[in-house]
Amino acid sequence: MHKDEMKVVARNRKARHDFFIEETYEAGIILKGTEIKSIREGKINLKDSFALVQEGEVFLHNVHISPYSHGNRQNHEPERIRKLLLRKNEIRKLIGMTTQKGYTLVPLSIYLKNNLAKIELALAKGKNVRDKRRDIAKKTAEREMEKAFKERQRDW
Repeated sequence: MHKDEMKVVARNRKARHDFFIEETYEAGIILKGTEIKSIREGKINLKDSFALVQEGEVFLHNVHISPYSHGNRQNHEPERIRKLLLRKNEIRKLIGMTTQKGYTLVPLSIYLKNNLAKIELALAKGKNVRDKRRDIAKKTAEREMEKAFKERQRDW
């Protein structure tokens, strides 16, 4: 990998479906040695994960990092709470936004940047069923239009 190259290890595919993404932040993660080795192997799951601001710090919950395959009894706990590293002004802003009704912190992806694990964290607002249906209808309509356009191009 060259300098400043990123390798996405895991994505939270349901996040953009279930939430309106307001802002995104890049955060570092405090990990144990066997956790980073498992992440490099791609053994991580972001499904149903979220972050909380507690006592001026941000913590990541429900992220499953499988135990390292060559680990021993020193291996890590798969779903332990992990601390995220953000700037103080970003944390203050997140505290203000997450206290508002409906806002939550959702991890979008975990990637390796300069050989360090980073997480893309989103400030998001939950969608209701009606919003999800509207998004699906919009995507379907766009697909139909694209298909009709391609068929018309072919006929020329």
